[in-house]
Amino acid sequence: MQRPPQEDFSLKETKPHLGGGKVMGRWGLVTGDKLTSTYDLVEQMQYLYVRVVKAKDLPGKDLTGSLDPYVEVKLGNYRGTTRHFEKKSNPEWSQVFAFSKDRIQASVLEVNVKDKDVVKDDFVGRVMLDLNEIPKRVPPDSPLAPQWYRLEDRHGNKVRGELMLAVWMGTQADEAFPESWHSDSATVSGADALANIRSKVYLSPKLWYLRVNVIEAQDLIPGDRSRFPEVYVKAILGNQALKTRVSMSKTINPMWNEDLMFVAAEPFEEPLILSVEDRVAPNKDEVLGICAIPLQYIDRRLDHRPINSKWYNLEKHIIVEGEKKKEIKFASRIHMRLYLEGGYHVLDESTHYSSDLRPTAKQLWKSSIGVLELGILNATGLLPMKTKDGRATTDAYCVAKYGQKWVRTRTIIDSFAPKWNEQYTWEVFDPCTVITIGVFDNCHLHGGDKPGGARDSRIGKVRIRLSTLETGRVYTHSYPLLVLHPSGVKKMGEIHLAVRFTCSSLLNMMHMYSQPLLPKMHYIFPLTVTQLDSLRHQATQIVAMRLSRAEPPLRKEIVEYMLDVGSHMWSMRRSKANVFRIMGILGGLIAIGKWFDQICNWKNPITTVLIHILFLILVLYPELILPTIFLYLFLIGVWYYRWRPRNPPHMDTRLSCADNAHPDELDEEFDTFPTSRPPDIIRMRYDRLRSIAGRIQTVVGDIATQGERLQSLLSWRDPRATALFVIFCLITAIVLYVTPFQVLALVTGFYVLRHPRFRHKLPSAPLNFFRRLPARTDCML
Repeated sequence: MQRPPQEDFSLKETKPHLGGGKVMGRWGLVTGDKLTSTYDLVEQMQYLYVRVVKAKDLPGKDLTGSLDPYVEVKLGNYRGTTRHFEKKSNPEWSQVFAFSKDRIQASVLEVNVKDKDVVKDDFVGRVMLDLNEIPKRVPPDSPLAPQWYRLEDRHGNKVRGELMLAVWMGTQADEAFPESWHSDSATVSGADALANIRSKVYLSPKLWYLRVNVIEAQDLIPGDRSRFPEVYVKAILGNQALKTRVSMSKTINPMWNEDLMFVAAEPFEEPLILSVEDRVAPNKDEVLGICAIPLQYIDRRLDHRPINSKWYNLEKHIIVEGEKKKEIKFASRIHMRLYLEGGYHVLDESTHYSSDLRPTAKQLWKSSIGVLELGILNATGLLPMKTKDGRATTDAYCVAKYGQKWVRTRTIIDSFAPKWNEQYTWEVFDPCTVITIGVFDNCHLHGGDKPGGARDSRIGKVRIRLSTLETGRVYTHSYPLLVLHPSGVKKMGEIHLAVRFTCSSLLNMMHMYSQPLLPKMHYIFPLTVTQLDSLRHQATQIVAMRLSRAEPPLRKEIVEYMLDVGSHMWSMRRSKANVFRIMGILGGLIAIGKWFDQICNWKNPITTVLIHILFLILVLYPELILPTIFLYLFLIGVWYYRWRPRNPPHMDTRLSCADNAHPDELDEEFDTFPTSRPPDIIRMRYDRLRSIAGRIQTVVGDIATQGERLQSLLSWRDPRATALFVIFCLITAIVLYVTPFQVLALVTGFYVLRHPRFRHKLPSAPLNFFRRLPARTDCML
């Protein structure tokens, strides 16, 4: 029997042994002795480290007396090899091998030096080490110094040659851990494949907004001087291209005074190319001049103060003799104001779950308020993601993103319950930010980096908002990994995380809640919604491109999934979820309205009498109104403190309307843009969208009708209704002038709270009068 979705998709609190046997306490605090390492949010994993440094005085083996040496480190059934050198008797490798202690089934470590050969590799010598005599090392101890070992033959006799080694027992906190060869990946071969499975830390490129203020141009030379030129400016930066409007002054000295916004990333690689073009025909443009400006020489602005404008010469080229271009020395010029905006935060994430809100310019950064520590422990119950050698398998790794720092764990080969136990740290500058952790299946272990090759599959994602965490507490939970497929939501497994947010200054953190969410330039000179959408798209493309060029690459599909690219596209499921969210918010107001209706109808006479007494006190002593309201809110907050959330939020399938989404709605959500579905399906979806839009149109029309009725009160559109309203206003003004406000308030309040026997089921006279007022619906076609 299938488990109910709520149980299957729930968050589970765990109590792992963190920091080498330390047990989680009741409030998420680590109990036990003082920790011996900085890795106190993960379970300690013991490893045998073997650092192969170099060799000297190795004997020749070939007929020519040359040697192509390499080292084979063997421990039981596991063996790792270094790269080989050609014809070198004193090679240097400086490679580290790590063997998991849990999988060690031998008592002797064997390090063999061999000669690479075409048919069979020759044995040169070996070093045998007893595992019981290997020392232990725990950071921050200094690294173990390597030693020279004399090589022996297979019978234990000393032979020519020495090998420098360092062998020790350590944990994943060792600095050699990230770059070492792991016995877990013994089946992976090749330098590129090994690089793809190692843990790595990446930094997003520093992004700037580039503002191009095109003011005017002078002395343009159009090709056809018998017509008025229709001139515009086109600016290109990398893959971004923007145009100004066509100048209204159709002369050779056009003016625009228009801003174009781009996203630029350090280090600046491509110049800004501007071209002034004349639209001589609907599909034909003539280039009147080109200007290339390197971004390194553009001024940087940190606040709203204006930057001086400059004139730039335009170069014009004409094509002669096929492909050859001849440059004309005399050229026109263009007047512009160019600057890199350092006061904005370049949005590459949605503002609803952004991990960084600081401005680009480092001079404007404020001091950090704390530290975020994340321990990626393990995953359980992962589903098979691919088939290899006729067998289902999963090669999982994690990616975490917060601020400009991305981290990637090592890939655990062929495991549905991988154990990473890796810990990472970030500086926190704003508590109202979100860290994102994603789990992926590595599909690049066997030369999959070719264009059009395999893409790493997504297993699931977790978001944690820092403001929902108590400071100093260690949260250890198992999060469900949920992925939405065209067939519906699917649980891909669970990931076990340990999270701790430590605050360095409580006062500074509380002060942050009174500060604007974004830097002040977003409010002094705000960007339009269209600009923000376009710039965010460009920023995500730049970040994805730069990180995909790293070694090993953090591929485009990973970056786009972590940054939620495409989340703004239409989705019937998301639309329903947002409607239900609004209904949930309005549910409280509706409940208050129902409660007040019960008071007015005397459903509970005792409560109604108490409300009358409270109303009478507030009218007689109006200075108590605001203190009473805030005291009531204080008491509600204190009362709800008992039921405050103990766990961080996680992906909610019911809130997302993912547990009961219609298959056609999911198919529409996964459709490409533009669509790739057959015409009959597109027609059906278009008709459905028209019906929904028709309902929205009716609601919008009703809202407009009520507003127009309000306007018609004094517009004399209905002269009799306006006359009645004007006379009523005059009488009301006289009554209010001669009647004390408290008396009026008491009479109004008691009238609203009157007993049902004094009520009528028909609408009241003011409501009838309002509904009879004219609107402009009768003027619409």
